Amino acid sequence: MLIDFHTHSTASDGALTPQELLARAQARGVSLLAITDHDTVAGYRQALAVCQQFPTVSLLSGVELSCRWSGTTIHVVGLGMDCDHRAMREALSVLNAARIKRGTTIGSRLASRGFSGALEGALAEAGSSQLGRPHFAAWMVKEGHVKDHQTAFHKYLGQGKPGDVKAFWPELAEVVQWIVAAGGTAVLAHPLKYKYTRMKLRRLIIDFAAAGGTAVEVLSGRQTPEQVTQLQRLADEFELLASAGSDFHRDGPYNPELGVELRRLDSRAALWQRWLPAAEGA
Repeated sequence: MLIDFHTHSTASDGALTPQELLARAQARGVSLLAITDHDTVAGYRQALAVCQQFPTVSLLSGVELSCRWSGTTIHVVGLGMDCDHRAMREALSVLNAARIKRGTTIGSRLASRGFSGALEGALAEAGSSQLGRPHFAAWMVKEGHVKDHQTAFHKYLGQGKPGDVKAFWPELAEVVQWIVAAGGTAVLAHPLKYKYTRMKLRRLIIDFAAAGGTAVEVLSGRQTPEQVTQLQRLADEFELLASAGSDFHRDGPYNPELGVELRRLDSRAALWQRWLPAAEGA
């Protein structure tokens, strides 16, 4: 059986519209799907409006919220929350303002390096989507400043580069509390992506759980069985549930396919069990 609790649409930095994402999920045999766009529920809302066209897919509300912990950017996935709850509206308002402020700073930094018009170009690339670094990369490619997205991130937008701006995100604990207040489940996204030492990763998980976090992504995108086992042990140690998702953004030779096969996971406490019976009966 396939599920996917971490996906992106054109509402943030994904390549497929929410409807196309639902169609892909149905074609792939995904039973449970959460669209978790960055700092917006617009993708989920668009999918909800057409989900009856895809009866074999059970749609779950979702979002991926940006925050800070120990001076770095951390992502927390929210699942099953009330998107109209006051806490969630506050969260999205704060993060939208942070993205605009961050985008302005990125644009200024790029302009100081000779890339004038970066902010306006990125906003045009984003359209109605949440502004993010991929939109700056797309503009740089279109203008001929770099040959591809990878080069844009490697030279200008990636970690430690001029466009790596994190100071405007709220703290981890505040983001987790917003999700919980809205009736959702807070999931620590792709823990290995932060490239922390084992000790620092444990500290992150301890603080995440103390803030009210419930689950850890034990599988996110392309991971080895050994990495899945490592994260599962950490989840068990801190009595957190296991979550899983592809972190699907677009098709590509090195990108993960939509959907996670549950047979790959041996989780004693699995988050998807909360919604699996409804999906099986659909």
